[in-house]
Amino acid sequence: MSTRPTHLQPDGAGVQSLRVDSEGERKPVIRLIDTHAHIDELDNPESMIAEAREMGVLAIVAVGAGHESNVRTLKLSEMHPGFVFPALGLHPWGLANLRSSEIDNALRFIDRSVASAVGVGEIGLDYDKRVLKVASKELQKEVLIRLLEIARENGKPAIIHSRYAWKDALQIVRNVGTERAIFHWFTGFSGVLRDIIGGGYFISATPGAEYHEEHRRAVSEAPLDRLMLETDCPVSYGRETRYQSRPADIVRSLRAVSQLKGIDEATVAEQTKINAIDFFSLDVSL
Repeated sequence: MSTRPTHLQPDGAGVQSLRVDSEGERKPVIRLIDTHAHIDELDNPESMIAEAREMGVLAIVAVGAGHESNVRTLKLSEMHPGFVFPALGLHPWGLANLRSSEIDNALRFIDRSVASAVGVGEIGLDYDKRVLKVASKELQKEVLIRLLEIARENGKPAIIHSRYAWKDALQIVRNVGTERAIFHWFTGFSGVLRDIIGGGYFISATPGAEYHEEHRRAVSEAPLDRLMLETDCPVSYGRETRYQSRPADIVRSLRAVSQLKGIDEATVAEQTKINAIDFFSLDVSL
């Protein structure tokens, strides 16, 4: 039996159609946006993109992590216009193997190409001791400031990585005058989260919200109008049973948020979809 969506008029918030499943049952398709996916790192991105479409995913924000990643991400977005939207970045993990000239070249490419992107990211700070051994706080901060300036000058939102560096990352975002920022997979302190929300910024929920206590707390505390959904695929999740994520796993993020907040899935889907469309200025077919 085909599982391809059957078009019907919307019958509820976030619900756009019915899907015929493998057992022939017609089930509502809730339209979701994966706001943070490293699809250029997937083993078979074409099949994963097709699967996401089949599941009712409305759009994917594909984030870059470095020069080669940015090039691949732009190419994938060109192959899937109106569905894959690129963001260009330089992840703090990637600084370890780069000379100063290579960092400069990577940033110049982002500056030249960002008009074709919906955001600047993934960028940020990572104070894990393994990262600090190869990329100092000073270097990370310098690069983040430069990337945020590119985002500000081009009117693009910033997608922030902030592991163990939540306060410093927020302070830099504020100091640069960043108007739109999302702190992805946020696990930081409640006080920093309050300042993020107070500054008009967002956080995002991953499938880790099913079990990761710090992330669950942050997702519970963040108001729905300051929350988006993501997979961060192909990151692996799970405690007892591990699995490698893909864009279709955005439904896990949805269910976790719904359960944590006691809000029905359709309402969570609709609000997070609106948040993502507005934040990234996405041109999607609803």
